[in-house]
Amino acid sequence: MQDVITLAFPFFGLIFLGFVSGKIGKLPESGLAWMNFFIIYIALPALFFRLLSETPIEQLTDLTFVSATTFTTYTVFAIAFCIGVLATRGSVPESTILGIAGAYSNIGYMGPGLTLAVLGPAATVPTALILCFDNTLLFILAPLMMAVGGTDKEPMRKTLTKIFWRVFTHPFILATIAGVGAAAIGFRPPEAIDTMLSILSGAAAPCALFAMGVGVALRPAGRIPIELPAVLVVKLIVHPVLVFLLLSWIGGFDPIWVATAILMACLPPATNVFVIAQQYSTYVQRAASFVLIGTLASVVTVTGFIWAITNNVIPLGG
Repeated sequence: MQDVITLAFPFFGLIFLGFVSGKIGKLPESGLAWMNFFIIYIALPALFFRLLSETPIEQLTDLTFVSATTFTTYTVFAIAFCIGVLATRGSVPESTILGIAGAYSNIGYMGPGLTLAVLGPAATVPTALILCFDNTLLFILAPLMMAVGGTDKEPMRKTLTKIFWRVFTHPFILATIAGVGAAAIGFRPPEAIDTMLSILSGAAAPCALFAMGVGVALRPAGRIPIELPAVLVVKLIVHPVLVFLLLSWIGGFDPIWVATAILMACLPPATNVFVIAQQYSTYVQRAASFVLIGTLASVVTVTGFIWAITNNVIPLGG
């Protein structure tokens, strides 16, 4: 257990430091803008490009793994959406936010830091694939469901154009495509550029975790909705269990890839849940509650999954 605490403490400690700083620092939320830009557009893309470009191309084309993990994310979205339909008496926009809260792990800010710390560089490829395809799925689902629910008043053609633009201009996805392309042709950047990418890669996880803690601190929770416990159970427990069961049933995956999928799935709701709720002026304060309480609860659940993986309690195969 001491080894698990050694792995988990620095990870959640950075989030806690950010949270405390956000509470006592008395700085405006706008102060996070440049740090978020650095993380999303510079540091994390540098991390993924550098590690993927050094990976043999045959490891980057496992469509079965991508299909299984993305299908699981869609499944838990559907489960949480149905919980939302019951809780909100059929409101499609509010149920969509609940579906996103139940499916959208904090894979951008928390994912790479956790999987690489627990599993090492071998987790890079599955982490990048899950991050890329889960983001794509949820970038598509959110505007489509809001259009169906009548919150998004734009014509469907404009909505589809917006979806296409968001998917193929997102820095994580662009970095993944560039990294896969570099691996395919055997490209290696000059030493000076590679050194810069290495420095940026090292900054990605600590900056992301600290910024996430600050962001949670600056977004006070609203009232606690009655549906919150059920949706958080879906996000923190059902999601990782389902992805493990599906990958085990299919079989043939590297144990590190299975462990990566479990860790990515057990993460708390992404801060993007709050951002999407704000964008559509739907369920905003309660979305903040999901992010805050989900992050606090994940200290226990994520640590539990780390313990189960590192102590071989979960049979990963291989």
